[in-house]
Amino acid sequence: MKLLLDTHLLLWAAQGIEHLPSDARMLMSEPENELFFSVASLWEIVIKCGLGREDFKVDPRVLRRSLLDNGYHELPIHSEHVVAIGALPPIHKDPFDRLLVAQAIVEGITLLTADIQVAKYPGPIQCV
Repeated sequence: MKLLLDTHLLLWAAQGIEHLPSDARMLMSEPENELFFSVASLWEIVIKCGLGREDFKVDPRVLRRSLLDNGYHELPIHSEHVVAIGALPPIHKDPFDRLLVAQAIVEGITLLTADIQVAKYPGPIQCV
């Protein structure tokens, strides 16, 4: 299964596997699952880190390199992803989360999230 981790799961994973919810740890450790991160998550981290947000204290360059070195696949943002945002219901206002949902739908990748609001979207989303 292809799994796209939302931004918070990526940040928790960067702090150490013990910071992840147990369901996420289990899914991420299954060797047949492919792990993905979105460029949108890196973009969000750069912006929020620059704003001084305490919950986004990570060097995005180091995070990206670490994800790639650990076998994650980078998911770029395509115009098809952006256009798909327009078809989403107005469940959540965060533009980064909405982009992740659209990417999951367009690419047929399961979005892993710990955000109950994001999990309300239709499509391949799993709350952990």
